[in-house]
Amino acid sequence: MTTVRDATYDVLRTLGMTTVFGNPGSTEEPFLRDFPTDFQYVHALHEATAVAMADGYAQAAGRPAHVNLHTAPGMGNGMGNLVTAWHNKTPLIVTAGQQTREMLLLEPRLTSRRAVELPEPYVKWSYEPVRAQDIPAALLRAYATAVQPPVGPVFLSLPMDDWARPAEAPPAPRSVATRFGPDPQRLEMFARVLADSRDPVLVFGPGVDRSGSWPAAVALAERLGAPVWSAPAPERAVFPEDHPQFRGVLPFAIGPLAEALRGHDTVLVVGAPVFRYYPHVPGDHLPEGARLLHVTDDPDEAARAPVGDSLLGDPGLTLAALLDLVPAASRQPPAPRAVPPPPEVTVPLSADAMFAALAAHWPADGVLVQESPSNLSALRRHLRINRPASYFTMASGGLGYGLPAAIGVALAERDTGRGRPVVAVIGDGSFHYSVQALWTAARLALPVVVVVPVNQQYAILKAFAELKDTPGVPGLDLPGLDITAIAAGYGCATEVVQTPDELGAALASGLRAKGPTVLPVPISTDVPTIL
Repeated sequence: MTTVRDATYDVLRTLGMTTVFGNPGSTEEPFLRDFPTDFQYVHALHEATAVAMADGYAQAAGRPAHVNLHTAPGMGNGMGNLVTAWHNKTPLIVTAGQQTREMLLLEPRLTSRRAVELPEPYVKWSYEPVRAQDIPAALLRAYATAVQPPVGPVFLSLPMDDWARPAEAPPAPRSVATRFGPDPQRLEMFARVLADSRDPVLVFGPGVDRSGSWPAAVALAERLGAPVWSAPAPERAVFPEDHPQFRGVLPFAIGPLAEALRGHDTVLVVGAPVFRYYPHVPGDHLPEGARLLHVTDDPDEAARAPVGDSLLGDPGLTLAALLDLVPAASRQPPAPRAVPPPPEVTVPLSADAMFAALAAHWPADGVLVQESPSNLSALRRHLRINRPASYFTMASGGLGYGLPAAIGVALAERDTGRGRPVVAVIGDGSFHYSVQALWTAARLALPVVVVVPVNQQYAILKAFAELKDTPGVPGLDLPGLDITAIAAGYGCATEVVQTPDELGAALASGLRAKGPTVLPVPISTDVPTIL
């Protein structure tokens, strides 16, 4: 007899989803029993860590990932990083166990009372099959929903007694389109506006990277001779940052963002919301006289944009189509932005000095995963990303994503055979949100290097307190944390580094290692400005 469990594993094989991220619970054990030898189980010590690992893996591998959580408590643990996966537009299939159907009316221990509602609104589809035999087909529908734009996570609640029941005929394999082209008439209108523009500016977002369209983005920028900005707070790098037309990342507040675009009459935004703002600094959304054109594959982004005309379409397909329609401009491209002067080397290092040292020793094909909010401006000043799919962070603003995501990225680099080196920059505050992820990295012998700027404070929150004039906020200092002892306890190599040369040597050694390396770097406690 073919069971529902057998049929479900066959569907997962058909979909190429033979890696499962999770932390096993009792309601999941009937699914996980006699775990197939052709599958890989990535064991996380906490559900939030499992979700972020799966997110990093899916983004780096370029295909959906499966994360298996533990009924309602496990979903609760994983929700913070599920919110991030939603904002990151990561294709995740999240499954969770549910109590035995025969007891659900009684709501016994570990019942998920409203299982379908629990992860909403941060999944595209949420479902608990009415019959056990519906699970394989529900999984196919979940996959099709996750990969269609806008890409994102989906959720299935699966009663624990369903797995042993007899299966029906397997569902027929099928495929769905994952990209769609722009409306031709509206595309021509966008092209005319760009061609007639006196001084256009391009704003690219993470959708450019997700759609693999850096070459088209560069070609359009060079054809127009226009400056290029990254949309605010990007979770992925969007354009080669050493390109002379690249200006940097737009500020993520209303007034300052409009000021950065002053003088331009046309703003083309591709693959980003209009715009991701925080904190609230009032002003006009655009400088006077500017017109905004918005390209997105997300109807919700188009609907909530406060200004501009939107065009629905895959960012890469739309950029390629615009290249066929927009004539080359005669304007001179902008002068390259200034290279920051070498920062003074002090003890402890400033954030600028630390990131200048990291940039000086950066591997040519390195992948950066960062979660160090207070130091992000310094990082972006010195370390410029010039390859696609080489920068990942959280779009949600919630901490606890970066460290496990880096481990998921490193595992994907191994599983795909690319083997690119992965470096995580994780602030000492962020580090402790998901520190148990180090154990998984050690168990999998992943050579990820974790650089930890140590300023013993939530400096980003001190910066917000200054901006919003909220003195006396408690809990913003982090004394008494021994990062080296904690990292060693999870099985990592670790070394405190205090000079640029020490950082370079330790980074090179860590990238050659057979497992993870954690490098705490004491830095200045100066609080940067938030904008």
